[in-house]
Amino acid sequence: MSTQRVILILGAGGQVGTELQRSLAGAGEVIACDRAAADLSRPEVLRPVIAQLRPAIILNAAAYTAVDRAESESELAMTINGQAPRVLAEEAAKLNALLVHFSTDYVFDGTKKSAWVESDATNPLNVYGRTKLAGEDAIREVGGKYLIFRTSWIYGPHGHNFLRTMLRLGRERDQLKIVDDQFGAPTSSTAIADATRAIVDKAATTESAFGVYHLTCGGETTWRRFAQEIFSLHHQQSGEKVPQVIPISSSEYPTPAARPANSVLSNEKLRSTFGISLPDWQSALTAAMTALASH
Repeated sequence: MSTQRVILILGAGGQVGTELQRSLAGAGEVIACDRAAADLSRPEVLRPVIAQLRPAIILNAAAYTAVDRAESESELAMTINGQAPRVLAEEAAKLNALLVHFSTDYVFDGTKKSAWVESDATNPLNVYGRTKLAGEDAIREVGGKYLIFRTSWIYGPHGHNFLRTMLRLGRERDQLKIVDDQFGAPTSSTAIADATRAIVDKAATTESAFGVYHLTCGGETTWRRFAQEIFSLHHQQSGEKVPQVIPISSSEYPTPAARPANSVLSNEKLRSTFGISLPDWQSALTAAMTALASH
């Protein structure tokens, strides 16, 4: 395969976008666009950008991700998360390009007791989840060559995320109260990007592989146990003190947007189709914190 294929990354300044630039280096001519170059809040400006670049692969790592703020900015969230993906899908279809789009575990309502599979009925509890589901639906309606990856609890060495917030709060406070009744799989931006690179190469030769997949790190935990693991690893790395982490219920920490109680996703379809598994969440966290410490 020619190394001169154009690979367009949208959302280049975000957590996943930053790591995609690293993982896809050498896979072709990588063009990374941030909001200034390709603003998804103005979907129509994307058409001339794509028409000019004529990418073979479009990776959309851009999104409106402020879950609570989306409750009061639903129109903007829908434009970025719901309408822009349709434009991307339409332009990709014109070029017979592969569109890779990242979605979320929050398309589910959390009522299932076991891990969610791709065919389970969606029922988002908040505006963010509804707008992300609208984006998925738009891509499916347009058709063509697409991969939709639902992932969860994204964090990493770059950007604003739970890991970096906990490390900051751990320096500032002696005690933290963290929700302990929401279950999911923390997934590092590094693991997402590395898996995406491997899958994109495989999908290019397997048309039957196009569709929706769950792509998360292995295992499950709660926000409180996630925080506890962060502080434990940080203490091992630095010897610094760790705060006391007190478990609380979601009802004790009300937020504008409701969160699903269980958003653990099954990755079996990803494994069976592509032979790819992401690392377990603890291993990925160790790697991310090592990378963060080296920065």
